[in-house]
Amino acid sequence: MNWQSDSNGIRTTFAPILEQWYALHKRDLPWRHTVDPYRIWLSEIILQQTRVAQGKPYYERFVEAYPTVVDMAQADERELLRLWQGLGYYSRARNLHQTARYVTDKLAGKFPDTYHDLLKMKGIGTYTAAAIASFAFGERVPVVDGNVYRVLARVFGITEDITTTAAKKTFASLAMQLIQSANDPATYNQAIMEFGAIHCTPVAPDCLLCPVQQQCAAFLTGRQHLLPVKSKKAPVRERFFNYFIFRHNGRLALRERTTRDIWQNLYDFHLQETDEPKTALRDIPLADLVGQIIQEGVLVAPPVESVQLLSHQRIRAKFYLIDVPDALANSLPIDLQWYLPTEISKLPKPVLITNYLDQQFG
Repeated sequence: MNWQSDSNGIRTTFAPILEQWYALHKRDLPWRHTVDPYRIWLSEIILQQTRVAQGKPYYERFVEAYPTVVDMAQADERELLRLWQGLGYYSRARNLHQTARYVTDKLAGKFPDTYHDLLKMKGIGTYTAAAIASFAFGERVPVVDGNVYRVLARVFGITEDITTTAAKKTFASLAMQLIQSANDPATYNQAIMEFGAIHCTPVAPDCLLCPVQQQCAAFLTGRQHLLPVKSKKAPVRERFFNYFIFRHNGRLALRERTTRDIWQNLYDFHLQETDEPKTALRDIPLADLVGQIIQEGVLVAPPVESVQLLSHQRIRAKFYLIDVPDALANSLPIDLQWYLPTEISKLPKPVLITNYLDQQFG
């Protein structure tokens, strides 16, 4: 089926069909019980990072800690990052904070109420702006996320690579046409996202009970597994982290990551990154001061190894726990600071570091 010719008339019936399906099958989620643009914005930013089941507890914790955009604007960034811990892409958490401050300080605590004005906000792209505009303000503007790409590509037989600019224009044009026949734009947007999330899934879609089965180009031609078309991801970068955990009198030495790299503004231990894995401690290049601490300190146990996979990076880490002698306790590298366990628990940390602490000291 060529979606532009649309001989079966699915373009005019598609939105009402999905709205009816949604009324019967939608999940009961907290952000669907509000038209508060702040809470809708918060939920959408969180759900960019994770699945609904994992994102829901984060949403609930954020709403409890910061019930309004003004509360978030007044938050301590370190505490906000700690709440975000585990979601990744920490720049988005910082954007949350900055946008909350902007809305509070410049807009008297009121979010813009149109799609185009929302797009001007830091950290709000086309998808999030459309979600807020339709869910909070009823604007007839379509959301287009991964679920929507998949549903539209399959139903309308679109074979363009969804990573290309041309394809994005094709999908945006079709999405805009479809929402015009929706009874309610907010309900339709929720419906098509939900349909992609729980029915027209990436693997094993439920075609047998699909309400648009006989109009679906992918089903009629057996191409469900081929659509949408998406070019392969960039290769994953391998990184090798050698962490030195300095310990003295029940305290551990941590530092804030201030460079523009992963985990900016989060806390970890002294790090020596190498181009390849090092099997022996003596093979790791170390600054004189760190080398002296390690030489005069005590390696408590064999190194602990851990792996964390990020979106385009695989971090292979080794953790060396070193007891520091009294004579060198005040001679740490300048970026390190001693923290008690109760203080460490309040610091925002990468999941890799949190997992190590829980396993070794929890």
